[in-house]
Amino acid sequence: MRILPSLCSAVALAAVLFAPVAARADTDTQGWGTLLVTAKAGKNWRLSNETILRTGNARGFYELENNFMVGYNLDKTFTVWLGYTHDPNYLHGDFAVMERRFRQQVSFDNFAHLGPVRFNGRMRLEQRWRDNMPGTAWRLRPFLKASLPVAQGSKVMIVASHESFIDLNKTVFQTVNGEERMRNFIGINAPIAKKLTIEAGYLNQHGVRPGKLDTSDHVASVALNIAL
Repeated sequence: MRILPSLCSAVALAAVLFAPVAARADTDTQGWGTLLVTAKAGKNWRLSNETILRTGNARGFYELENNFMVGYNLDKTFTVWLGYTHDPNYLHGDFAVMERRFRQQVSFDNFAHLGPVRFNGRMRLEQRWRDNMPGTAWRLRPFLKASLPVAQGSKVMIVASHESFIDLNKTVFQTVNGEERMRNFIGINAPIAKKLTIEAGYLNQHGVRPGKLDTSDHVASVALNIAL
């Protein structure tokens, strides 16, 4: 079994992903839970529903995000998606503001390999609106994920990912023009039933705040994925 080379490769991936994170930042400790359900809806059609709960020390329970998407497989690699995000925001459990998004996405499944490392990615475009706030905020979210078996032939994977949030304009509630946030994750993905997998690990969310200290959220992330 090649466990040691796999771990060394994972450490190298993590070093590359987390290198941009600034040493000085306002920090918060958070917990995120995700439930993702995907289902076939015909030969090439896919349905997806993702529910995300977020809580942290600074704001308590602050977000309950739900994303519904419809996808069409162009081939084994490329899938195009359209969807809607319903995203009420809270402060210590009290409702604060409603955000709604229209989402377009292209996913790239297993688009490249480097030895045993498998790469997936997506390019996501969002239009965002907040109730009682003027303007449409446009945002681009490129995402790249690398998966590495912990041992030859194993279905348990070491995973590392990077996602950037690139704001394409400014509004009352979107105040950075350019890269506003990045998420870097490292963890383990493992099957726990025939159609159920779990992915758990550490995520750092680094936020850019012009004129202030950046933010750095240290997140314990657990996601359950059901494929029907």
